Amino acid sequence: MSRRGQSGGPAPYDFRRPIKLSREHVRTLQIAFETYARSCGTLLTTRLRVVSSVTLASIEQLNYDEYVASLANPTVIAVVNFDPLPGTALMEMSSSAVMTAIDHMLGGPGGPQPERPLTEVEMPLLRGLMERMLGELRYGFETLVDIRPKLKEIEYNAQFLRAHAPGDACVVATFDMKIGAEECLASLCMPFNMILPVLSRTEAVVLSDSERASRDLALRNLTAGLFAAPIDVAVRFQPIRMRTDDIVDLRPGDVVPLAHATSRPLEVTVNETVFAHAVPGNQGARLACLVVPAPPESSKESGRP
Repeated sequence: MSRRGQSGGPAPYDFRRPIKLSREHVRTLQIAFETYARSCGTLLTTRLRVVSSVTLASIEQLNYDEYVASLANPTVIAVVNFDPLPGTALMEMSSSAVMTAIDHMLGGPGGPQPERPLTEVEMPLLRGLMERMLGELRYGFETLVDIRPKLKEIEYNAQFLRAHAPGDACVVATFDMKIGAEECLASLCMPFNMILPVLSRTEAVVLSDSERASRDLALRNLTAGLFAAPIDVAVRFQPIRMRTDDIVDLRPGDVVPLAHATSRPLEVTVNETVFAHAVPGNQGARLACLVVPAPPESSKESGRP
């Protein structure tokens, strides 16, 4: 029944292909796939007239060749387009589950089924069922993106199906599927470059109340820390250009003429960035400056109104 070993031990990490799925992305996909699984279970129960269920088992990131190596042979693989998303997705079900579903659609009792290619009569029944299941996938993803899944073809051997390059990263959702007494695993493989732009949108990230509160607290702490951070501020005259030999020959007492007009305010800078203008003065025994509006030519240069 199980294709992949479920282990609680440490998982290997390849630094050449770093995992890009964040915890928030996994949570977003989990909500979408769980919604799909519930509606798909209801669809199978209604369509096959036998108690059926679909539950999400796992979401993981694999290379395409790792995913193909995990599949049984033969199996039933649907090649799907998710317009308007780019790329091709794969929807896989075991041969035994497919044969059981077809037997129920034809009025049979289910039970053990032979492993064989589908006949010309059975293939349209399977395509119709998978198209209905893909329609439920559109419902599951409607809060993220409006997809229009379209079934292209059905294959039996993943080794002969080159939908992606062997090293391409894919997001694989595995489902526990039960059709009457038949239990199996089904999977949905989506290329990473198909789903990542959707997950990267701010509106696509779904957070729980506790996660949202934790993120807001971190933002407030970060903002308070930035506001309290000391920054070196300089008040300077307009810079001038000098020749290297003039700078080398400077001696105490030399006078360097400045091109700064007396009517022009000084520049207030942080890290060489001018953010205000001021006129010099004093406050008691201390030197000080008074912030004033920027001169007209500075306003034009900085793009200020």
